[in-house]
Amino acid sequence: MSHTSLTAVPSGPSASDAADKSHRNRWWILAVVGIAQLMVVLDATIVNIALPSAQQDLGFSDGDRQWVVTAYALAFGSLLLLGGRIADLFGKKITFMVGLVGFAGASALAGAAGTFELLVAARAGQGLFGALLAPAALSLLTTTFTDAKERATAFSVYGAIAGAGGAIGLLLGGVLTEYLDWRWTLYVNIIFAGVALVGAALFLTRSARNKNVQLDVPGTLMVSTGLFSVVYGFSNAESHGWDSPGTWGLLIAGVVLLAAFTLWQTRAAHPLLPLRVLADRNRAASFVSVLIIGAGMFGIFLFLTYYLQLTLGFTPVKTGLAFLPLVGGLMVTTALANNVLVPRIGPKPVVPLGMAVSAIGLVWMTTLDLNSTYASEVLPQLIVIGAGMGLIISPAMALATQGVATEDAGVASATVNTMQQIGGSIGTALLTTFASSAATDYLSGKNPADPAVNAQAAMESYTAAFGWSAVFFAVGVVVSFLLYRRGVTEVDEDAAPVVHM
Repeated sequence: MSHTSLTAVPSGPSASDAADKSHRNRWWILAVVGIAQLMVVLDATIVNIALPSAQQDLGFSDGDRQWVVTAYALAFGSLLLLGGRIADLFGKKITFMVGLVGFAGASALAGAAGTFELLVAARAGQGLFGALLAPAALSLLTTTFTDAKERATAFSVYGAIAGAGGAIGLLLGGVLTEYLDWRWTLYVNIIFAGVALVGAALFLTRSARNKNVQLDVPGTLMVSTGLFSVVYGFSNAESHGWDSPGTWGLLIAGVVLLAAFTLWQTRAAHPLLPLRVLADRNRAASFVSVLIIGAGMFGIFLFLTYYLQLTLGFTPVKTGLAFLPLVGGLMVTTALANNVLVPRIGPKPVVPLGMAVSAIGLVWMTTLDLNSTYASEVLPQLIVIGAGMGLIISPAMALATQGVATEDAGVASATVNTMQQIGGSIGTALLTTFASSAATDYLSGKNPADPAVNAQAAMESYTAAFGWSAVFFAVGVVVSFLLYRRGVTEVDEDAAPVVHM
């Protein structure tokens, strides 16, 4: 598929000068995008460790606690496609900078919140501006790095951040909560955003508005409402169960709306998500792979956090540090995949191998018990899982946006982020249900007042979560092997030309 988007680039010497400047600053642009992406990714987990302290300070109930996390996920997940199209419509630089300023402002409001309601509203505001920021960040990389080797390096860095951000969030959240205050898990975003904003002002260049891109209002309403319903439905399942009308009703409504959105995209004059973005087989395979890894990762981050803190008695800081070997394994294989394996043999062997390695690590993690030690029985599994994830995330994200026309770069990037977010919501709901059922089954006929019984029930729930996470990745092995094309992906030099917003 070949596209040349003349309207995306202003004519004359100014366009050439802007392109030259951006090319010279491309590694600084990578640093700026990396800081912004780290802020968005770690914000999904950094607050988790701080929740008990926030709950005690603001006095909200256990049932309300989930909304501090869910409010962010709802706004972020349901508005990502709109955010991606806004980046295409108004330019990536301006969208990126507005997202940074808004995210910082919402973070400041959340950190200063004196009531539960204000905290939840501010978290939703973070999600809204994150939905502008995340697709603009990824599409900036897509249009900045078109040289194959440099693109591989850039996406290795980006993929490492996307994969490790959750673990870094746990570590940073633990440090800030333990040594400062829970509010600093939110205030810290002001620092990230401020640094990225200065970098964006210095190194990003702005182009003329692309008049070929117009906003698809009906499509926007359908997909935003549909995604909201899906995310809310899965979140509702955690607290109200799968038999609640609020769960299955929302999920059905979401599926219907998304189906209607897909049909509308075939007829709309200016579709929000042009189906040509999904037409490439490798790109579609990458979207599905990102969805699966988003679901599977929560078995690692969420339930291993519980195990380390509640069973092994780790402090918040020690828990965050415990995840660093996973980050190390991920970074090594991310660089190996993008710079060596995918350019030589293509994605078909690499991504399924990563899925298989991650599944093996999670099956191994089901052997943990109440008396396990970190060094001999947690650390090796984390390294294996991290190595597997590194073979998946960066190649999938790079291929999901490779070859798109410049006018579609924002929405393609948004689709990647949407898949990861929806996958996370699905994974959290399903794994929480499986874990809860395992604990309930174990407690049947036993004395729940016995601390030893309760401890083993919790262990059963963790084991179930790890096992089902392994199933997610096992499904990913089959799906990615069937969907990815054989051989090395050919880069269309006319697609996504070097156009800097």
